[in-house]
Amino acid sequence: MPFIPHTQADVDEMLAEIGVSNIDALFDEIPNELTSDRLDHVPEGMSELTMLQHMAERAEQDQGYTCFLGGGSYDHHIPSAVWDLTTRGEFMTAYTPYQAEASQGTLQLIYEYQSMMVALTGMDVSNASVYDGASGLAEAVLMSIRANKKNKSGRVLIAQTVHPHYTQTTRNIVQNQNVIIEALPMGASGVTDLADLAAAAGDSSPGALVIQQPNFFGRMEDVDALTDWAHEQNTLVIAVVNPMSLGVLKPPSEWGTNGADIVCGDGQPFGVPMASGGPSFGFICSRKEFMRQLPGRIIGKTEDLDGRTGYALTLQAREQHIRRGKATSNICTNQGLLVTAGTIYMSLMGPQGIRETAITCHRRATELQQRLLQIDGVEEFFPGPFFHEFALRLPVPAVDVVQAMMTESVLPGLVLSDFSDGNLVDAEHGLLIAVTEKRTNAEIEKYVAVLTRVLQGNTSPANPQAGN
Repeated sequence: MPFIPHTQADVDEMLAEIGVSNIDALFDEIPNELTSDRLDHVPEGMSELTMLQHMAERAEQDQGYTCFLGGGSYDHHIPSAVWDLTTRGEFMTAYTPYQAEASQGTLQLIYEYQSMMVALTGMDVSNASVYDGASGLAEAVLMSIRANKKNKSGRVLIAQTVHPHYTQTTRNIVQNQNVIIEALPMGASGVTDLADLAAAAGDSSPGALVIQQPNFFGRMEDVDALTDWAHEQNTLVIAVVNPMSLGVLKPPSEWGTNGADIVCGDGQPFGVPMASGGPSFGFICSRKEFMRQLPGRIIGKTEDLDGRTGYALTLQAREQHIRRGKATSNICTNQGLLVTAGTIYMSLMGPQGIRETAITCHRRATELQQRLLQIDGVEEFFPGPFFHEFALRLPVPAVDVVQAMMTESVLPGLVLSDFSDGNLVDAEHGLLIAVTEKRTNAEIEKYVAVLTRVLQGNTSPANPQAGN
């Protein structure tokens, strides 16, 4: 239905009906010192035409580059059918399914999504998504504090190898909820050292330990040892994972002796475009015993009296999330459209397709890394195994290399100093590079050639500005 704004006559009639003289009277219980009649930090509005022109100009800035960016958002191939189906009106305009009997299609889709996510992670139950991977970690942390009945410390250790933005978001969300976030130092090899873990834990064991696999620098953590150590301390393990990596890596349910307790991450690799940084959707899966602590929704499958399959909201209803301090989460409407894309992507690819994509990503990343290490002055920032993302140390500041390579239409990676608060030595020379199945042999060759020219201080015949 179209949006039709209220006329002044409509407003006056409603105010008269409820017995107040103006709209401000509806908010008279708010103290004056908390109100403001000006929003100086909000810029002036613009017309629809100006806005569309502005957004088109911004979108055009992303065109024409070969993308080697990573850090949580990756340039994967998206089958055409994914968004052809996702943008159908039945999905595009559907709202949160409060009335199950009228939302069977949406509920079935979410049920299928949850089923595929638990198969991928090896966990028992999945929710119906959250906003993104970072807020998903924050929700997982709050969930772990509620769920860990054996440990009431309120302390959570987050490894410094976890994505810095995830850690920052988590701190922002939980800081007023009596949760203590403590950093777990990173070892010299770019992974979490078990000895550092024991020292950081101190005399009282933490309620939860957050491990990312692969970690922010692309390295592979010793998740078995870390998980077993945590469980010996009555500490729950929160796994932050790249879902595409689970096509080749063992699921978090198999970490250590008993597996991780809660799994979260960002679903962007599954059918969601990078889109200049978002939006995406986050996922949370867990053991069955923690099901009632899951934020968001859980969809169940049942039968009616006639034996016909039906879907319904299970355990949780919308009202459960607006009970202030008693709510498991403040999430009401999930990223349903993005989940639709992720579900269709997983359905089309299947386990074999995801596995083959992951293997191709790893193979091409390994090929590029080995080629780049042959360039004088280029070395591994953190030596060791990786999935499809790795960090290199360059002989010159990485930001200069990025600017020079962009003049030849290559987005070479992320500058590590942009993600460091000073705790990473020589971060200004670090470059984080991601390679997906989309990168061709010609694009890899071009990357090697352009970086070689830039480091040698030469200009490209095709572009005299390169390297300046």
